Amino acid sequence: MLSQRNRRPVAAVALGLTTVLGLTACSSGQESSSASGTDVGKVDGKITLTYLQKQGDQEYFVGEAAGAKAQAAKLGIDLKVVNLGNDANKTVSEAQAAISQKSNGLIVVVPDPAVGPQVVQIAKDAKVALLTSDDQICSTGPDPAECPPEALVPRIGFSGEQMGSEVGKRAAEEFKKSGWNAAETASISAWKQDVTVCTDRVNASKKAFAANAGTAVKNIDVPTDNSPTGAQDKIAATITANPKVKHWVVWGCNDENVQGGVTALENAGFKANDVIGVGLGAYLACKNWSSAKPSGMKAALFINGRDVGALAVRTMYDKLKNGKEFPKEGFAPTKMVDASNWKAAGLTCG
Repeated sequence: MLSQRNRRPVAAVALGLTTVLGLTACSSGQESSSASGTDVGKVDGKITLTYLQKQGDQEYFVGEAAGAKAQAAKLGIDLKVVNLGNDANKTVSEAQAAISQKSNGLIVVVPDPAVGPQVVQIAKDAKVALLTSDDQICSTGPDPAECPPEALVPRIGFSGEQMGSEVGKRAAEEFKKSGWNAAETASISAWKQDVTVCTDRVNASKKAFAANAGTAVKNIDVPTDNSPTGAQDKIAATITANPKVKHWVVWGCNDENVQGGVTALENAGFKANDVIGVGLGAYLACKNWSSAKPSGMKAALFINGRDVGALAVRTMYDKLKNGKEFPKEGFAPTKMVDASNWKAAGLTCG
């Protein structure tokens, strides 16, 4: 997936922390397409929402659910959160169940974007508002990367390009500080390659690293399942296949990929000063910084799932209560952290 398979550019709405959730919006002036459920009417009484999440026991999504629940409580919304795990079929059955239980709106984090058209059709037939968080889905096909802009379902999350760029820049800074010989160094890009937002992040990291490292460094793409153990296994094989590499730089779609890489390198005998890991999420990266033991995890971009969950609920409320159209995309803020400042940044490490 080194070829340009990013989703086509769509109008975005940048959202930052404010009073109510903390969130303000700056509209692009372009409203969402029919994929958002523009034929959905206002709700006069109590709003009922269902939040369907993949990997609901992952720390990021636990925080997202907590933020959604807190915002729902503030707004008087009846919210049900459902953990889909990694079961794409459960997405469809739970969407149908939510509609049968009279939910006014669905917020979905899909385990697999291929179910997108089914979920969109279910919501459309029931005239129920549909919003995605984190990952995109397309109303007309299984692959958001190949989706016409008007068929992308509105999404709340983070800017993949911005996040990836921050990770790549920080990795380049750490590389330049290291004094490593580029000929003895390789970078690893680890991600689940059928997840569009992951591809956006990783491609941006590659571009930013190349622009800021000051010299060319070999990059190796490693397909994973976005889990720590899955990434660890695949990266361990990559390390074995490249015995001449003495120094490694690791980035990926999320903290899981980078933590898996850092662990694989540690198990292979690489010292912390021969590894530069820059995570994305910080919820696993921080565990490396909770002890005095040196770590190859040098930094991570802190993304707060609570902000995304709360923003998704608020966005759905504005649609159903006030008739405000969904933005194409809504973005929550991010912050780069490391061993010196992660606590001050408000990151809690479970």
